[in-house]
Amino acid sequence: MTAPALAILSVGMVSGVGLTAPAAGAAIRCAIDNFQETRFIDSGGEWIMGCSVPLEQPWRGRTKLLKMLALALRECANQVPALDLKRVPLLLCVAETERPGRLAGLDQSLLTELQVETGLAFHPKSSVIAEGRVSGVTALRQARQLITEEKLSSVMIAGVDSLLVAATLQGYEEQEKLLTSQNSDGFIPGEAAAAILVGKPLSNAVPQLLCLGLGLGMEKAFEGSELPLRAEGLVAAIREALAEASYDMGDLDFRITDAAGGQYNFKESALALTRLLRKRKEKFDIWHPADCIGEVGAATVPVILIVAWLACRKGYVDGPKILGHVGNDDGQRGALVLSYQ
Repeated sequence: MTAPALAILSVGMVSGVGLTAPAAGAAIRCAIDNFQETRFIDSGGEWIMGCSVPLEQPWRGRTKLLKMLALALRECANQVPALDLKRVPLLLCVAETERPGRLAGLDQSLLTELQVETGLAFHPKSSVIAEGRVSGVTALRQARQLITEEKLSSVMIAGVDSLLVAATLQGYEEQEKLLTSQNSDGFIPGEAAAAILVGKPLSNAVPQLLCLGLGLGMEKAFEGSELPLRAEGLVAAIREALAEASYDMGDLDFRITDAAGGQYNFKESALALTRLLRKRKEKFDIWHPADCIGEVGAATVPVILIVAWLACRKGYVDGPKILGHVGNDDGQRGALVLSYQ
């Protein structure tokens, strides 16, 4: 079953390695990171490493989320002449409700506060999706529905998150998922905001990055469950995305994932590959932007799309067909198939 395609029309991104999408993309391409000691200390008495966004003032918490998000939205909107955001729904991706240290009230008030911060009024169909890293895949599905069924011309998808919060770091350290002086098998926390404008594929011959397939799955053997990992949830998500795109795993050229340092994600990705790849490939590279910007939670899928969009436009990709996949701590898995045409 072939699903309607979505085209990436414009992008905006704020991260620890760049306050614009081109700057961040160039840094990620060159494997430049901004990992530094944070103001947080681990259980061993050592400073926790992290990747913070260097804004003009030392904002924290909800204020910093709004400042980062406003920058990313403006960059994305400014690339499209005469874009009226009152006619463009904003699907805002934020951290899942059960995440340790999650800021309170994100679902209820962040969208309203963003309108005050930017001075903009968003479309009535705008909403907040609180599903963590997987929320970007859910947002793409909702955007596709709004464009095909509601006949809207475009939809803005944005994700914002920060793991540089004391309660969040403490929670992940207790779960042994954070990179600390006591644990080498963990991720480096980061923060970011990213926005993309999606719409119907352009009818002219302009090269464009298309999202052809989306998939969701549920993994019972998530990290910490003590069940044997077979990557069934990720395999289900990838199969659904491939089916929507009418592709086989062997048709794809490389992968971009949310792997952020712990070995679990790499094992899961490798297991999924052994179950889905049925032809020999000389090379099937895997990219993980978290190597440069750290774990950025709900901003991950927009970041993946922006990294792919910039790489395709600059011509340093291994091929035009791309697989992206992400997963949440509770076992939710998401996948997307992209093609540069």
